[in-house]
Amino acid sequence: MGTDLHAPLGQNRGPGRPRRTLPFGRILGGFCLIAIAGFSLYSALMRDDLKKTQPIETAKKEEPAPAAEAKPAADNQGGLTQVDPQSGANTTRIVTGDGSVVTMFSPNNRDGSGPVLINANQVGQDPRMAATPNDSLLEDSPFGRLPIISPSGLRPMDQYARPWSGARGTRVAIVVSGLGLSQTGTQRAIEKLPEEITLAFAASGNSLQRWMQEARRGGHEILIQVPFEPFDYPGNNPGPDTLLTSLPAAKNVENLHKAMGKITNYTGVMNYLGGRFLANPGALEPVLRDIGKRGLLFLDDGSSAQSKSGMLARTLDVPHAFADIQLDGELQQDAILKKLDELERIARRNGSAIGVASAFDESVDAISKWSEEAAMRGIEIVAVSALAEDPKHP
Repeated sequence: MGTDLHAPLGQNRGPGRPRRTLPFGRILGGFCLIAIAGFSLYSALMRDDLKKTQPIETAKKEEPAPAAEAKPAADNQGGLTQVDPQSGANTTRIVTGDGSVVTMFSPNNRDGSGPVLINANQVGQDPRMAATPNDSLLEDSPFGRLPIISPSGLRPMDQYARPWSGARGTRVAIVVSGLGLSQTGTQRAIEKLPEEITLAFAASGNSLQRWMQEARRGGHEILIQVPFEPFDYPGNNPGPDTLLTSLPAAKNVENLHKAMGKITNYTGVMNYLGGRFLANPGALEPVLRDIGKRGLLFLDDGSSAQSKSGMLARTLDVPHAFADIQLDGELQQDAILKKLDELERIARRNGSAIGVASAFDESVDAISKWSEEAAMRGIEIVAVSALAEDPKHP
């Protein structure tokens, strides 16, 4: 039979209809067109809604405060005022017959309202307030705010001192002076010198309040440097308002106050030049007396072998220190490093030593380099207040 029914399966079969495949490309393209159209419609609707719901008042951005008006963070502290622990008490001191001092406290209301930051530190200052003066340690004067001892007996020398370990090992203090005279030099010294280095600001410098704040935020203890009369004055003139042996005591104290009023937050006074003045007990005595009664220390830079500052300071019970060595008499880095090694030898022999230098680039570089290696040799670098001879803490 010639039909397909009697043919073997899969043989002599005629060609069938071709199998149809789904057009995936067209389907995918269609989905893409639909998605694009939907997104375009959604965007158009949302744009209109945003324009309608955003008021002009809320869309307007607040302009940032000008940089010049922005106060440093350390000066604000969320509106907190720094006070002494005894600021909420009446303090009365009575001297007994044997010379002892009895202090009595009774309740009192603090001035003002709102929260305050109670400063319980007897040595050092709360880091949050390091660039802010303690108002209880200041008094107003025609020359600015001058340091005083607080009613509770706290001294600026203690409040603004940089704390140290208390260990009785080999200690070295390094004072870099002349800050404020050169703006670039001052900035470089503050940024590069380790925070253990004490910085002395020249009273005749510029922008002293700003540099003081930068130094205090950086952890440095600071001094104010006052011009004293040298032997070759007026040929060698330290600057305006120099303390002179020819002036009455009241005028010299007035010039001292002019220098003191330039900045705050310092632990003491350091001389700038002053060979003749330091050698004259009559001229020096009222100046040291005023420094001591304000709770400050006096640092003699050691430049005058005829200085009477140590003898007078002991007699007047004024905290004082005397520099052992001038580090940058020869302004070369290698020479300064040798002087620093000599300072270390003095400290190992005596237990402590003080070196002074000026804020020259060579001095800053040498001191920075030497300081990095000193700790590995067992040297502790401390602030100058830690090495001062203090009658209150003999």
